[in-house]
Amino acid sequence: MGLVKIIVIMALLTSLVYSVNQIIPIKHVKVGGEFQNLSKNEIKTALEPLVDVGFFDADVQMIQNTLTKMIWVDSAIVNRIWSDTLSIKIKEKHPIVRWGNEALISNSGEIIQPKDIEPFENLSILYGVEGQELKSLEIMKGVNTALSDHEMSMAEFSINNRWAWKIKLTTGLEILLGRNDQLKKLQRFMKTLDILGHEKINAMAVVDLRYPNGYSVSWKSDTQIIDWKNLPAAQAVNR
Repeated sequence: MGLVKIIVIMALLTSLVYSVNQIIPIKHVKVGGEFQNLSKNEIKTALEPLVDVGFFDADVQMIQNTLTKMIWVDSAIVNRIWSDTLSIKIKEKHPIVRWGNEALISNSGEIIQPKDIEPFENLSILYGVEGQELKSLEIMKGVNTALSDHEMSMAEFSINNRWAWKIKLTTGLEILLGRNDQLKKLQRFMKTLDILGHEKINAMAVVDLRYPNGYSVSWKSDTQIIDWKNLPAAQAVNR
């Protein structure tokens, strides 16, 4: 007799929950977050089949998993708010550089594969070793800081399979750093910039810093012959 009562009670509870779900559907879905690349239509399309249910039937974990699988979603937090609302907070991935010619890297070192890379052409390009995206990104940040201190802007930064570095500035100047003591060599080059002056720097096509005690320069084809004796450092020595 007791077992029958339990079965009846369970049946009544099931019926009650079903009835409540029919009476209390989800009427409002509040989505919060700052979006630059994630569209409201994309979010709506992903959510529609998951929220067209009763308040208690909404699978919060499934909604969260569905959102985090989207290209631009970094994280999602989903909560029920009594009695007919779902609150969703989304954090969008923030790309800071291009990874090669077809992908992006977020500030956490995660690869992003956008449908269209063209809107991100203003970002610097990082060419690095596959599987070492975060390490490559951290190196690039350090180099970029050193350049920005001298009002130089990076267009491309490359690390090959032998971990040799190469920089290309927005001016077109290429800087070869090699595999050893790269930051030390870069700082040494920076110290000579004031001596050379902007005109000489702008005439450079390639700077090779792979030498232990100096560097070589390849000049642009239209560069006039440089009178090194007239450089400030040479004049100071002659005096």
